[in-house]
Amino acid sequence: MTEMDDLDKQLTMAFDGKVVRKDLLHRIKKGTNVPTFVLEFLLARFCASDEQAEIDAGMEAVLATLQDNYVRPDEANAAQSKVATKGKHRFIDKVHVRFVEKEKRHWASLENFNSQRIAIGEKFYRDNDRLLEGGIWAEITVAHNAIDEDNYAFYIEELRPIQLSRFDFNLYAEGRKSFTRDQWLDAIMRSVGLEPAKLSKRVKLHYIARLAPLVESNYNYIELGPRGTGKSYFFSEFSPYATLISGGQATKATLFYNNARRKVGLVGYWDTVAFDEIGGIKVRDPDTIQIMKDFMANGRFSRGAEVIADASLSFVGNIDLSVKQVVNSTEYDLFQPLPSELDLAIMDRFAAYIPGWEMPKNSSEFLTNRYGFITDYLAEAFHYQFKHTNRYEEVSRRIRLGKAVEGRDEKGIKKTVAAFLKILHPDSGATDEEFEEYVAYATECRRRVKEQMNKRKPDDEFARIGLSYFTASGEEIVVFCPESKGALATQQPARRSLVVEEEESVPASDIVPLHTVSADPVIPPKPGLDGALAGDEASRAELREQHFTILYGDVGHSYETIIGPYLTGAKEVTIEDPYIRLPHQLHNFVRFCEICLKSGTIKAINLITGYDDKTQLADISAKLDDLKQSLLESDVVLDVKLNPNIHDREIRLDNGWTIKIGRGLDFYQRPASWFEVGAHDLSLRRCLETKVDIFRIAQPGRRG
Repeated sequence: MTEMDDLDKQLTMAFDGKVVRKDLLHRIKKGTNVPTFVLEFLLARFCASDEQAEIDAGMEAVLATLQDNYVRPDEANAAQSKVATKGKHRFIDKVHVRFVEKEKRHWASLENFNSQRIAIGEKFYRDNDRLLEGGIWAEITVAHNAIDEDNYAFYIEELRPIQLSRFDFNLYAEGRKSFTRDQWLDAIMRSVGLEPAKLSKRVKLHYIARLAPLVESNYNYIELGPRGTGKSYFFSEFSPYATLISGGQATKATLFYNNARRKVGLVGYWDTVAFDEIGGIKVRDPDTIQIMKDFMANGRFSRGAEVIADASLSFVGNIDLSVKQVVNSTEYDLFQPLPSELDLAIMDRFAAYIPGWEMPKNSSEFLTNRYGFITDYLAEAFHYQFKHTNRYEEVSRRIRLGKAVEGRDEKGIKKTVAAFLKILHPDSGATDEEFEEYVAYATECRRRVKEQMNKRKPDDEFARIGLSYFTASGEEIVVFCPESKGALATQQPARRSLVVEEEESVPASDIVPLHTVSADPVIPPKPGLDGALAGDEASRAELREQHFTILYGDVGHSYETIIGPYLTGAKEVTIEDPYIRLPHQLHNFVRFCEICLKSGTIKAINLITGYDDKTQLADISAKLDDLKQSLLESDVVLDVKLNPNIHDREIRLDNGWTIKIGRGLDFYQRPASWFEVGAHDLSLRRCLETKVDIFRIAQPGRRG
């Protein structure tokens, strides 16, 4: 490290013993999966000095402690042997506790110790609830049990969570007074390991926004951006009060309430629950989404009992599309990576959408080698404010928002500003200039949410996107999102006609349900007597591009009504769908092939689908071979290609039409009974919500 600069001197003077050189963290961080707050816990213990000799000795002690006490996954057997030989040993690891109903007892497990049956005393999980809900990092003394009659080899003798034992918020707020706002902002950047001189003011605000759910209760935001920008860092490594979960864990019992155990889920034990890789979330139970909506709206939900919790929900994931192309597209929006389960009602509950595409990629050039807060100390400061301070009323007294700002807009903007005040002004309020800077940023992040919802909705429910605020001098400022300011497709999205004009009226039997009618209604051609679709050239001229949404619970949609009209004149169809592997998905594909046969012109069907480790390829191949043979009898050739990396779903016809259905062929609800209406006639079966886009690509040599 070079000579201390002014900010280093201020931090070490105002927060003696609460700061650490971040280059020391970078030196030991490589090659270990230990979270930052754990490593800095050790650095604070052994390297709390300005003397280089003492720091060097402390670094050796930290490395020796990690060598002796941190178990790597491939060393689990050696660690067990060490405990059995020595009788006991202290480890640094993440410990989980689970209740095994059949045995009527609790068992502990260490993440890297490879034993699921470590006995644990009641006092440990009684005093640390989070042991049962996601686990905690701790110093654990594991002892060997030599009693042959017992059915376990190890037990926990001592457990010390890796967190500060005491935190004084008044001293923290008092220390803040010796810094300007910009100095404090830079101190926060250094505390998360970044050198502020390498970052723009706007990017610094993005990082502060990432921290918002750690200080503001019931605060929900989303960030989508490229890979490798550190989106999940704050929830996996920065704070012991946040937990990061994958989509597969998104069950109502895990997240909200376990009826069997009568215990609240993750939202009751953590300040922040973050969903990583949100594009891959799988929610099998619709109740989970409904409970999530209730909880995101007001921090409460009912699961037989009324539950109130403070947890914030953060959604982070990747966006692989070009942002510039998306905002200028009439078909796509910036919520495109989200699964269909996260509908408009969920989106409307996001207080902010952080533009992750503006964040720098993780790189050593952005790392700081200067002083910053010990991560655990800053996390404690944030946790205290999360639980004990409320700046919302202060914001409400000072803020003036424009007429386009509606209920959820106002709440989201105010909560974002309140979070900024907690992080950057824990001691007092901000100046008018600073306050307006936070309001402008919060308004932009909420506008980004509303703009994308407005592109999805066929009516004007979210059309008031011109969000604004008033300065202290009374001037009204309309806020724009930089990426979409000049994009007409986002600012003035095309609206679909919700009624058919009188001069274009058609027989009632031919009218498409209201919410599916596009700006140019399609009149499907009528089947001829031979089963083929009649009126080839005439009907082709009537076909139009369509972009609509099938809503959850809708009926009246089948492959024949959606796809059938566009098969006219086509000889070859290619369907890409990664999920044609389960029995009901294969049945859907057979129905699709039957529609192709009815067209009378299709001679080749190409299927490109995916598989995973659980897929029984031999079983699928046998069923598809049966289908191939039956199609050959009608002079139609089926070609199947398997691609484990396929993700997109679309149907391409050689007559130029492309049909994209968000869920592919699998957009129907499972019937509760195979003896109810809709079990066999898909036009009578209830649907899942999905988007349908039908468009034409010009064909060389063809005239439309």
